[in-house]
Parts: sequence; structure tokens; C-alpha cells
Amino acid sequence: MDTPTPMLVLPLLVLMVIGSLTVTHAQGYDEPSPPTPIVPFAPPPPSEVAGKEFPPQSFYCNDQASTCKGKKITCPLQCPSFKPADPKAKACTIECNSPKCEAYCKNRTANCEGKGSACGDPRFVGGDGIVFYFHGKTNQYFSLVSDTNLQINARFIGRRPEGRNRDNTWIQALGLMFDSHTFTLAANKVSKWDDNVDQLIFTYDSAPIFISEGHLSTWSAPAGSGDLQVERTAERNSVTVTLPGIAEMSVSVVPITKEDDRIHNYQIPSDDCFAHLEVQFRFFQLSESVQGVLGQTYRPDFQSPVKRGVAMPVMGGEHKYMTSSLVSADCSHCIFSPASALSSVNVANTNAMECTSKFSHGRGVVCRR
Repeated sequence: MDTPTPMLVLPLLVLMVIGSLTVTHAQGYDEPSPPTPIVPFAPPPPSEVAGKEFPPQSFYCNDQASTCKGKKITCPLQCPSFKPADPKAKACTIECNSPKCEAYCKNRTANCEGKGSACGDPRFVGGDGIVFYFHGKTNQYFSLVSDTNLQINARFIGRRPEGRNRDNTWIQALGLMFDSHTFTLAANKVSKWDDNVDQLIFTYDSAPIFISEGHLSTWSAPAGSGDLQVERTAERNSVTVTLPGIAEMSVSVVPITKEDDRIHNYQIPSDDCFAHLEVQFRFFQLSESVQGVLGQTYRPDFQSPVKRGVAMPVMGGEHKYMTSSLVSADCSHCIFSPASALSSVNVANTNAMECTSKFSHGRGVVCRR
């Protein structure tokens, strides 16, 4: 074939350029542009992958005063980790004062049937295992636990349905006092509940704190200002608050559902779903003189005054445990005194051991009574 002459090459090039512009123009107006390639996120590290298998964790009960002192306890295969990557999985839990010296599996969210819980229109399960209700009063504060080194208060919200002689109440906020520090945790007021929106509000020493959303996301008190740690136990709306060696509380925010409203005839308004807290406490160092609506039930000499065998056994004592704020210890039966030396009081055996870790996902564990 003969080579094209220069005179023919130039027109061909012009036609090719025009054709290219025409196609580009057509795509801009008549057809959508090709989608931008999506770059996937980098995969999480292996320690955060739900379903990844690790050998069961183990630890030593190193407290010489514990029943299981010097014994190495291994987590069961059903719950091999203290902090499982799957938020729905049960966690390994220990009690170094238990007779069997065994680990057991436990949900990291509040178990409303377990000891130390407070859920719903506050239904408590005391340290003695006895169920009782404490109604409190709407927009008032009450001491749940008051000990020489620990104060836990609750703010109650509620409403009185038409035709009722008392308010239905729920716990909306918790206030924790220890040493010279304060921590508060509260549920936002919400009109329409959305599981994809976090409704927890936190403060530490009166300053707001932010905890990133995401399972196992944590916040710790600044160095030199207490050992408090908060860890999310779900993507949002559930946390565990730990004060090492003293107390732990598992807390979730929940709404009053339409089904709850139908069953109990709460007559919940359309602009407020009464988001409230479900909580379960574990205590590791309560004194024998501990007070509070819940705390008193851990006293070795406590005898429950509630009526047994009735549908709603009610615990009275509002006048004894009412405080002036979420972080006040001014109730008539409050005994919180941060300056008191813990060694000077007789510590009750609460049959619990707290195991925490500041290493990655609990793969190095320190246990304290």
C-alpha cells in the first residue's frame, strides 16, 4: 500500500480530534460519566476481626486474700476473650473469690435479671438477689450507692399518665463520685428513636468528654486524675465504665417502645420516647456500712423490707436517699467521704474480682479485688 501523502494526513488528524470532542460532549450531556473507582478501606488489624480465633486467655488470681489465690484460671472455649471483637459475643469473666475458681461467660451489656441491675420503671435486683421497685420522683436525684470511697447517684425522669396516682419513672442519668473526681453519663432527650444515632452524653470533672463511636472504642481519665475508663461495648449507645478495684457498671440507652407503651399504658407523648438507662453494677470493695437504694442490699446485716410474693414489691426511702444534684453526697444517709482511708473500714466480701487490661483487647490482664 502506498504511504499517505502529507496533504491527506492533516485532514485525517483534524477529523479524529473533532470526533473525540464530540464523544466527550455527548457523554457530558446525554450519558452519565463513568463512576469514580471506590477505594476500599484498609482491613482492620487481626485483633479486631470478629470471628478470628485466639487461644483462650488465662490469668492468675494474685490477691493473697482471695479464695483462689495463686491459681491460674483459663477462659472457657465458649468465651475465650475478656473483650471479644464481636459486640454480641459473651465475654470471659472471673470471680477469684468463688468456691470453684472458674471463669464464666457473661454479656457485656446489662443483664436486667442479674444482681446489681436497675432497668425499666426502675426494677432493681439487689445484692441479696431480691427484686424490688424504687419509684423515686420525676426530675429528682437519688443515691443508689453511698460508701466512704464511692458515691453513685441517679436522675429520674417520668410522667404521670391520666388516671394514675403516681409517676412512672426511669433512670435518665448517673453520677459517679470518687476521690475528688466526678463522672456523669446521661441519655439525650429523643423524640424519635434511631438505633444508628448515639444518644450518650459524658462529662468528667464537669467538662464534656467525647468517646468515638465504635465497638471497643475507649476513653481514660487523664494521667494523674483518676483511673476511670469508659469503653464502648457496641457501636453506639452501650458502654462499660470501670473504676479499677472499686466498681464496674454496664450501661445502655434504650427508648420506651410502642409495645412497652401498649402493655403498660404509659401514654408516652409523640415528641419524647423517654430514652433512659439500663444498668448493671459490679462492686469489688464495698464496706459493711454501705448505703444507698441499691448499696444497702449489699450489707451483710441487711434485711429486705419489701413484701415478698407481690407483683410489684416496692422499696421506700425516698427521703433517706434524695440528693440535691447528680454529683452531691448530701442525702441524710449518704456516707461518702473521699478523705477516708479505705483500710480503716471493714471491707465486705462481694465475691468478685475485676479483670482489666490496658493492653490491646485484653491480651494482657491485671486482676484486682
